[in-house]
Amino acid sequence: MSQTLALLGGKPVITRSMPAYNPLGEEEALAAADVVRSGVLSGYLGSNHPDFWGGPRVRLMEEAFAKRLDAPWAVSMNSASSCLYAAVAALGVGPGDEVIVPPYTMCATVTSVLCVNAIPVFADIEDQTFGLDPQSVERAISPRTKAIIVVHLFGHMARMDAILDIARRHGLMVIEDCAQAPGATDNGRQAGTMGDIGVFSLNCHKVINTGEGGVAVCRDEELRNRMALVRNHGEAVIGGGFKVASLSNMLGFNLRMGEIEAAIGTIQLGRLDGLNARRQELASRLSQRLAGMPGVIPPAVRPGCEHVWYVYPLRIDARALSVGRNLFVKALAAEGAPFYPGYVAPLYTLPMFQQRIGFGDAGCPFECERNRESRPSYVPGTCPVCERVETHELMASECIRPPLADRDVDDMAQAFEKVLQNLDSLRQLQDDSQEALPVDPAGRRKAYRRQGDGA
Repeated sequence: MSQTLALLGGKPVITRSMPAYNPLGEEEALAAADVVRSGVLSGYLGSNHPDFWGGPRVRLMEEAFAKRLDAPWAVSMNSASSCLYAAVAALGVGPGDEVIVPPYTMCATVTSVLCVNAIPVFADIEDQTFGLDPQSVERAISPRTKAIIVVHLFGHMARMDAILDIARRHGLMVIEDCAQAPGATDNGRQAGTMGDIGVFSLNCHKVINTGEGGVAVCRDEELRNRMALVRNHGEAVIGGGFKVASLSNMLGFNLRMGEIEAAIGTIQLGRLDGLNARRQELASRLSQRLAGMPGVIPPAVRPGCEHVWYVYPLRIDARALSVGRNLFVKALAAEGAPFYPGYVAPLYTLPMFQQRIGFGDAGCPFECERNRESRPSYVPGTCPVCERVETHELMASECIRPPLADRDVDDMAQAFEKVLQNLDSLRQLQDDSQEALPVDPAGRRKAYRRQGDGA
């Protein structure tokens, strides 16, 4: 192996492409073909009729999800984003309400709140497994708070016991965004089964892959009915005699899943344990190889939790290495190790929140009359742990899933070793590029407070 960094012209550790992820096989192909031969690609009617609930394969997949999660009800939709919106709507969240959300997630988690004209309030994350910090959640509660959306990020469950305790004490509902965590557990309890509604993604990038799709599970029949009405033209169905306790948010859409996706999803759900098991084997191997490497902090797994590794997230101690995270990742990538820096910018930094504009150009819902007293902070420093993790520490790889072989993981670890052996070369590059290292956290907090003054 060349000791000159590939970034500086040396030979990379890994010269082959990592194999592409494709969990689909002959059984899925046969299931899809069977749907096509049946001639029934969708079985819905947008009226008060037995077919309001969808076609036979949609119902079969929903039954399979409910059984797997030991939940009475499952409602499938065309995406997890749709499920999140339907979940927030089903809870009766609306103008004048606040929902506590994490800043470190896909934007649909948070825009689902805006879509019912309510206000997202961001609570910080903890820096071990990147879920909501319960103490930050408690501080974010106001008389307007109606619900909490928890995200089980990267495949590890958030601190649900503490969050549920807070929710019970304050009379709040809880939605679990499990898009990245199907099969994850906390002391034997499955992700998506501890809150009021659990949402799962079947997107092409996810462990269970139907191309597009999502499933919401719950234990309350009224919530199930309300989500199903949002999914399938609720205003018309209620007009046809379907009974619901409240008309709040019962404007319906076409958020329905087709029969092909449902047929594939049923097969994929049956393979979930095997798909997760291989991810766990690969992640464990990589963590063992990285353990003890200076400045490299392998992912944490909280005692009693089962991590399912949608991605492999680790942290870099840039000050200990005297090398910035971005440059370190650039050097790794040049060696063929498929890591990228950070995940997403804290969502409150998006223009929508900075300018407080959602619907139209008058600032709705942020400036609508019932929300004017709700003024959550969207300034830098709102969630300092998230900002530190995203800016300076986190690096991740999606290459921790089949069909990777053990040798692929070993080669990634070898790339880390090579980069760490050449830190002096990286430091010289850094001096030339003047990449910033993280400053003292106390100083960052003081600077953020100054930026937030008068906001």
